[in-house]
Amino acid sequence: MKIRILDEAQSDLHEAAQFYEYQSGGLGTYFLDTLFSDIDSLVLYAGVHIKIDGYFRLLSKTFPYAIYYLLTDNTVNIYAILDCRKKPGRNIQELKQRRT
Repeated sequence: MKIRILDEAQSDLHEAAQFYEYQSGGLGTYFLDTLFSDIDSLVLYAGVHIKIDGYFRLLSKTFPYAIYYLLTDNTVNIYAILDCRKKPGRNIQELKQRRT
């Protein structure tokens, strides 16, 4: 199984890491390590997560973030990594804008 993080999802990661780094030195790096560990778990568990608006949703184990992805052939395509503390409707709207 291959994992592909699309540009918008990479941007989500970068922005969130900057936010956490601003909160405390080193926290941004810890955030990225944690999220990449969650993403790596998709090699084994892709497709078992709940579907939200057509996307599978993996909740991070440590931070309040959700990883939204789709499966195509042997590839996990990650479309968004969004903060769960925002209003749920806002995340759904963001997902609809990213649909290709």
